[in-house]
Amino acid sequence: MLNAHGTICAGIDVSRDKLAVAIAGRERGDEVLGLGTFENPPASVGKLLKTLAGRGDISACDEAGPAGCACCVVAPSPIPVRAGERVGTGRLDARRLARLPRAGELTPVWTHEAMRGLVRARQSAAEDQRRKRQPVTAFVLRHGRVHQRSRPWTMRYRRWLQSLAVDPPAHQIALQAMLQAERNAPERLEPLAGHIEALLPDWTLAAGNALQALRGVGLISAVIFMAGIGEVRRFETPVKLMA
Repeated sequence: MLNAHGTICAGIDVSRDKLAVAIAGRERGDEVLGLGTFENPPASVGKLLKTLAGRGDISACDEAGPAGCACCVVAPSPIPVRAGERVGTGRLDARRLARLPRAGELTPVWTHEAMRGLVRARQSAAEDQRRKRQPVTAFVLRHGRVHQRSRPWTMRYRRWLQSLAVDPPAHQIALQAMLQAERNAPERLEPLAGHIEALLPDWTLAAGNALQALRGVGLISAVIFMAGIGEVRRFETPVKLMA
């Protein structure tokens, strides 16, 4: 039975509108009790946690995902799944998350959503720029035009693209449209890089600056690494870091 004054493991499976909750005691023999599903607004979550607090200290966890709440976040892929539990439901996942912490079978993950969100926005803008450039490169190659003087997408290369004349007129219109789309891409990308640099001094993991001492590692690369990995010292060995 659950100890009313002990530590309670709460498993929370969070979706956009609902969250499923289950609780279990710290001892292996304690039962796992499903509490059902609840609305997901912050006020409802706060009320739920106050109710659980009356049963004892709470150790809550949920799977990493876009709808997660503020508690211990665990990596979804290493969660053990029994053969009969391959198809999950919210309530089943919540019971599993409540049961497994006491066996030490969950892997907490580090999150820093503020900077990570900005980094992801910058990566999305960079990917959009690559998608805009690829059709231009393919178009030029299809028409047998080769620029020999410099690497692509320098100012000289852009001037060369603007000077190209291709027939029929429909091809020329298509080329100009693609070039215009590519010119607009930096308007989204460059400000995001500036915001990352401006916010870096106030970031708790500003030690990413030290990574720039490594050859080939710039500011953006260092921030992307630190936003994804988090506190490097939590890894005992380099092997665990690379895993």
